[in-house]
Amino acid sequence: MKNRYLWPSIAFCSLFVTVTLIVGFGFVIKDMLMPAATKGQINEIRKEVVENTALKQASEIKIVAIGDSLTKGTGDSSGKGYVQRLADGLKVQFKKPVKLVNNLAVNGMQTTELRERLLTDPGYHYAIKRANLIVFSIGGNDLFLSARTKLANRKLSAMNLDELTVDFEAAIDRFNDIAKQLNKLNPSATIVYMGLYNPFYDIPELRDASLKMQKWNKDVYETIFQYPNMLMVPTFDLFEGRIMDYLSSDHFHPNDFGYERIASRMLESVN
Repeated sequence: MKNRYLWPSIAFCSLFVTVTLIVGFGFVIKDMLMPAATKGQINEIRKEVVENTALKQASEIKIVAIGDSLTKGTGDSSGKGYVQRLADGLKVQFKKPVKLVNNLAVNGMQTTELRERLLTDPGYHYAIKRANLIVFSIGGNDLFLSARTKLANRKLSAMNLDELTVDFEAAIDRFNDIAKQLNKLNPSATIVYMGLYNPFYDIPELRDASLKMQKWNKDVYETIFQYPNMLMVPTFDLFEGRIMDYLSSDHFHPNDFGYERIASRMLESVN
C-alpha cells in the first residue's frame, strides 16, 4: 500500500524540483541577456534629465567659459573658438536669448592656477554664480606645456612620451578639486568639460600619447560622473586621422574647422 503512494510522490517531487530549476535558470538567462538597470545607468538617466531640463526651462542661457587656450579660442582665425560657435548654435537650437557672460580662459593656464582662481578669486565666483551653462578646458598644458617649452630648439619627434606626460597623476588630483569647487559654486548650472586629444598623433614617435589622453579622459570622466550637472564632451576621435585638417599651424591648437567640430559636438551634448 505504501509503495502505491510512494512512487507518485517521488514523481511529483521530482517534477516540482525540475520545474523550479527551469524557472530559476530562465531568470538567470533573462538577467544575463537583459540585465536590470544598474545604479550607474540610473544616475546617467537622472543626469541627462537634469541637464536638459535646466537649459530648456531657462528663459535665457548665460554662458561662462573658463580654462586654457582651447577655451580662449587660440588658433581660430575668426576669433570665435568653440565658445562663440556654441553660443550661436544654442540660439538656433533653443530659440531663446543666449548671452556669453564672460570668457575668462587664459593661454597657458594649468590646473594649479585654475584651482586657485576658483578657490580665491571673487571675480570668478561672481561670474560662475551668474551662469547656467559653464564650459571649460584644462589639463593640456599640465601634460604638454613643459614638453613644448623644451621643444624650443628640438624637433617634436625628439621628445619621448614620459616627457610629455610627467605631471599626469598630480594634474588629475587637481582636476578633482576643480570639479568639486565648480559644483560648490554653482550646483544648478550645466557644466561641460572639453576632453583632451593628442595633437601629436601624426608623429609616429608620439602616437602613443593617445593612450595617455584616453586615460586622462577616463579618469576625468570618473570625477565628472559624480556630479549630475556635469558632462564631458570627447574630442579625441574628431582629430585622430584628420590631425592636419583640424590643427592650426602651431601643431597644438585647433584651427577654424577644428573648433567648429568641437562646438558641434558640444551642441549635441547639451541639446
